[in-house]
Amino acid sequence: MAQGIKMPTGADIASMWQASGLKQKILFTFLMIAAFRLGAQMPLFGINNAVFSNIAQGNNIIGFLDLFSGGALGNVSIFALGIGPFITASIIVQLVSVVIPSLERLQKEEGEAGRRKLSQYTRVFTVILAIFQSLVFMAFLRHLPGAIVGGVSHIMFYASSVLVLTAGAVLVMWISELITEKGIGNGGSLIIFVGIISGIPVYASRTAQIVVNSPMLQLGLIALLAIFFVTMIFIVYMQEAVRKVIIVNPKRQVGNKVYGGMNSFIPFKLNPGGVMPIIFAIAILLFPSTVLSIVGQADIKSVAAKNFIVHLNQIMSPDGLVYYALYFGLIVALTFFYASIMPNMQPKDIADNLKKYGSSIPGIKPGKPTAEALDKILTKTTFIGALGLGIVALVPSFASHVTGITTLQGIGATSLIIMVGVALDLINQVRTHLLARNYETFLKE
Repeated sequence: MAQGIKMPTGADIASMWQASGLKQKILFTFLMIAAFRLGAQMPLFGINNAVFSNIAQGNNIIGFLDLFSGGALGNVSIFALGIGPFITASIIVQLVSVVIPSLERLQKEEGEAGRRKLSQYTRVFTVILAIFQSLVFMAFLRHLPGAIVGGVSHIMFYASSVLVLTAGAVLVMWISELITEKGIGNGGSLIIFVGIISGIPVYASRTAQIVVNSPMLQLGLIALLAIFFVTMIFIVYMQEAVRKVIIVNPKRQVGNKVYGGMNSFIPFKLNPGGVMPIIFAIAILLFPSTVLSIVGQADIKSVAAKNFIVHLNQIMSPDGLVYYALYFGLIVALTFFYASIMPNMQPKDIADNLKKYGSSIPGIKPGKPTAEALDKILTKTTFIGALGLGIVALVPSFASHVTGITTLQGIGATSLIIMVGVALDLINQVRTHLLARNYETFLKE
């Protein structure tokens, strides 16, 4: 298990700020986040966002999406679609790349050039998804009484709105990629992280209004916050936990000196995908749920069709048992999927490299037996990590129902895992950056 992180002193912070290149990365990241937050507050022309904001507060799915967009959806801003189209496109391209051999070769065999091509495919598909989601969103607003300001309900208004929403989604994708390339942390995860943080004051205010006059609810709130705190600790341990496989290295004699022969280890993370399985699972589940929710709000003439859509919407609601079951299953499946595509978690490649350099696992023959042994270890480790991640994602949500404090359900386990995971990723990147410049004393290994 990784050691805890030592709190930095004033001198440590000064050293971090002066580290070559790190200051520029941090400033660039803050500027990109500021640009995203500015766009999230810029309303779409011709829309009465107060009407849609009231719908978002009363609708679990839209409210959940609004949390991850940092209020951009509730404000009906130019960034209303947020990072969603890009995340969904990334999932689909990664899933398809496992099925289509030509895309699999791009990912595994053609190195950086292949990954750039896949990134380009992802961008193109992001635009397609953004156009589709914009059309659905505008169709929903068109049937929402009072959502569109009078005098602008002509075809050019809808066309321009779809264009602006699509451009906003592409701009968010661009900001995300710039943060990943030139800043600190993963851009997509960081944008979601900022969106969650910006929504916490609203959730805190709603919770305070509910519990202020109820001692029982106040006790429930204390219990719920304690569960959240324990969950965060467990998430940190789970994110940092590794399974170390001992490796015996061969001895080499050069002249009168003997080199090598020291034992080392290969670290396999318990949760190799970090927060990505959570984000992917949410994107997969919320896409059909969002469409159903938006269509359900529309003025449908057929009573039977209306009731059917409402029933499906209730089944797929983020507080329903079906949603939780699908959510848990997707997290487990996507954790295995993410582990299977990571270059440093391929048993055959690791076994071939060990054999090439004469290293071995104690008691196991090189080559195929080593690959099989590593595959068993990775399967068990990933299963434990996936099961733990799925359970952690459900416990605080159930605790919200038991305690009766449902106003904090939006910032439940999903948001906690994302926030803690992104924060750990940022700390690890800063630590790596500093250690590369001989600042080992800043953080405790």
